[in-house]
Amino acid sequence: MSVESSVRAVTTLRLTEMKQRGEKIAMLTSYDYSMAKIVDAAGVDVILVGDSAANVMAGYETTLPITLDMMIYHARAVVRAVKRALVVVDLPFGTYQGNSKVALDSAIRIMKETEADAVKLEGGAEVLESVERILSAGIPVMGHLGLTPQSIHKFGTYNVRAKEQAEADKLLHDAHLLEEAGCFGIVLEKIPAALGARVASELHIPVIGIGAGGGVDGQVLVAHDLFGITQDFSPRFLRRYADLHAVMSSAVSSYVADVKSRDFPNEKEQY
Repeated sequence: MSVESSVRAVTTLRLTEMKQRGEKIAMLTSYDYSMAKIVDAAGVDVILVGDSAANVMAGYETTLPITLDMMIYHARAVVRAVKRALVVVDLPFGTYQGNSKVALDSAIRIMKETEADAVKLEGGAEVLESVERILSAGIPVMGHLGLTPQSIHKFGTYNVRAKEQAEADKLLHDAHLLEEAGCFGIVLEKIPAALGARVASELHIPVIGIGAGGGVDGQVLVAHDLFGITQDFSPRFLRRYADLHAVMSSAVSSYVADVKSRDFPNEKEQY
């Protein structure tokens, strides 16, 4: 069976089964129809409509400014393209912290208006009430621990998290809390590899890493980073699989030159 013919094959249950049999999970971001169609057809298991859209699509320095309406716009486009992957949508900053009723309302809007499969939010014990309330409505939730970009002003840095024992202990405790609450998976961002491996070994749910080493159950990257479209972001964990920035720049330059020289359109490109 081909990837494309396996319609909506990836579920939260299948991700757990993949962990149990030691099959690594491939997760990647998408924010629009065309990109999501390529990513899905290539066999990615989970597509994250990340609040990183604030950075790569809207040009903001942090993820904080993106709104729920903006996230819903991006998620709608992605879901229309996807046939196989599980689609997870980030709850943006301000839509779940401190008020579990608002969190549930936000998650319901995403699920109803986008037809996505799940939501993701950042934090541990401090957002547990919101997690539990969303789960009580039957909405799958993915957690996110370690470097949590929505808390950048609290941390003051994008450096590696949980290097100190106290923070590592809290992260491990939070991971267990999220699993016990009913989360189907957790993203760990920019933490020591040994800690990532320990979390993955202690939890029964899939643990997806971004800069969390190879001992976790899967990996996630921002598509624009993987494709080499973004050039000003080069953390250690990023492997660029293409240099589309150079390809696209060259194509545009050639187009401009051909228009200026009257080479485009030629006789065969006219009616």
